[in-house]
Amino acid sequence: MDANGSGSLDVVTGRQDPDAVERLLRSLPDWFGIESSLLEYVEDARTKPTYLAVSSDSGEVLGVLLVTMHSADSAEIHLLAVAPDHHRQGIGRILVTAFEADMAAAEARVLQVKTLGPSRPDEAYGRTLRFYKAMGYIPLEEIHGLWGDNPCLILVKAL
Repeated sequence: MDANGSGSLDVVTGRQDPDAVERLLRSLPDWFGIESSLLEYVEDARTKPTYLAVSSDSGEVLGVLLVTMHSADSAEIHLLAVAPDHHRQGIGRILVTAFEADMAAAEARVLQVKTLGPSRPDEAYGRTLRFYKAMGYIPLEEIHGLWGDNPCLILVKAL
């Protein structure tokens, strides 16, 4: 997929690529500007179930989704990141849809994702919240104290 959205994309599972995750996160400072958090995500990318959006043409990783399995019934989008020059081209939707299909096949019943809560308005995270709502996730609860001074909004989706 090129910058104009043409080309093809493969979703690859069963492969960790922490170097690609770090490259993606460093290209998204509006979302991943806290160094300690960024490094934790990179470490998580070594072991967590991973969905990679890979350009069929170049082999470049354009997006990543990491999963946390909480139980047989519950899974979480631990991380979703798409290269900034490929935003709004459907890559995030493709990754989330692949994750949801796998979780439905595994008979999970509920999915969740956490993002910055609305009590701390932020333009970038406002786009994130709109994306998850468009994907069918609904706000459950805003928690204070989980992420230091940053409010955490939990969104859920029943399968």
